[in-house]
Amino acid sequence: MKWPLALAVAPAVTLLLPLVAALDDFTVDGTITATHADHEFPTADYASSSSTKTLSHEEANNSAPTVVDPVPPGSDNASTVTSVSDSVTMTMLVGGQHTKLLTNVTANSTRTPTPSPSASPIINTQPCNGHPEFCSRKYSNVSIIAAHNSPFVKPGNVAANQALDVESQLDDGIRMLQFQTHLVNNTIYLCHTNCDIFNVGPLENYLARVAQWVRTHPYDIVTIMIGNPDYIPPGKFVDPVKRSGLMDLVFTPSKIPMTREDWPTLSGIIFSGKRVVVFMDYEANQTAYPWLIEEFAHVWETPFSPTDPTFPCILQRPPGLSPQDMDARLYMANHNLNLNVNLASLNLLIPNTASLVETNAVSGPSSLGLMANQCTTQWHYPPNFLLVDYYNYGKPNGSVFKVAARLNNVTYDGHCCGKTSAAGSLQPGSLHILLGLILLVLL
Repeated sequence: MKWPLALAVAPAVTLLLPLVAALDDFTVDGTITATHADHEFPTADYASSSSTKTLSHEEANNSAPTVVDPVPPGSDNASTVTSVSDSVTMTMLVGGQHTKLLTNVTANSTRTPTPSPSASPIINTQPCNGHPEFCSRKYSNVSIIAAHNSPFVKPGNVAANQALDVESQLDDGIRMLQFQTHLVNNTIYLCHTNCDIFNVGPLENYLARVAQWVRTHPYDIVTIMIGNPDYIPPGKFVDPVKRSGLMDLVFTPSKIPMTREDWPTLSGIIFSGKRVVVFMDYEANQTAYPWLIEEFAHVWETPFSPTDPTFPCILQRPPGLSPQDMDARLYMANHNLNLNVNLASLNLLIPNTASLVETNAVSGPSSLGLMANQCTTQWHYPPNFLLVDYYNYGKPNGSVFKVAARLNNVTYDGHCCGKTSAAGSLQPGSLHILLGLILLVLL
């Protein structure tokens, strides 16, 4: 390199040097081009609703019919009751009637229904989403950990946000899977910012893995948050969801929109057989597709793709909500700290992996626990969804689940995280490859 050219590039290199301590030895697949990134503030319209619509039986009841038989005279109201499905046994969480659930849900355990007031109390020991205490709670009254960009798992890739695959995520306790989608040649792919940078394959393939996990975990509810930065028409999502085998597991709300008070209990969702709740941020049309829930009619978010380590618990999307409208919605705390590389035509937002231990910790500056406490104090109820990068890192590893347990007033007794360690992909190291790529772009 000639000295004049070296001097011209030197300022850019100088700007990058502070990042060495905060970045890992990452690579980028493909060529970076200017595109709509997930950290750019979207300009799409936000739907507003001044009224609610109660769906008809045909619109809302995607599950099989429920047949209720009165308790036979002289029967013991506290006896174990089983429900009817294709091949297995399920149980009631509430008593007073025998209920047959005609679903295709798979289950292999039984429970005892709630007794009449005169009977001795019966304690439910079958966990709902990991805790028996959750069974009687509304979906809107439970805080869960969300894996930011769940599918984007690749050691050494600068665009990766998770270290463990989706099955490990769910096994460890992740109950919301968030990701962004892009339409390429009429197929919906899971791509990070741009399909030239990081493409992990068709949406259908990923959802098939989720569906398989859900079918083998009959007492768990999984929430999916679809990012649609390209504003893909909602009808395009129907076929991938159907072909993946997920559609018969998808929950359909009874009202549009639903307030926090309108959500059913976890036990109600579980025994409906519809245990996958699907939100989409932009272009959702619940008139045509009631199951594809419009996120911002039901959920508000703190600043997304944050670079501010103080993580202010303020409204960003949808903008302009009144305090009353905010209180009626669920909300998501975005707690994934990023670094912004912005040089020449290159604009890249990457996880601040050097701060993961502090960011995902139970307490301390910039910690998830601190943000959760601040949000709860500020808005008088805790975040429903806590969105994090590399959930398996923390103080100790998996501390994000301790934060959620504390918000839920339960004890976290899980073992985190994953079957194998992915620590090697996050060892602090050189910035050679990324720096070389940036120099190549500049030159």
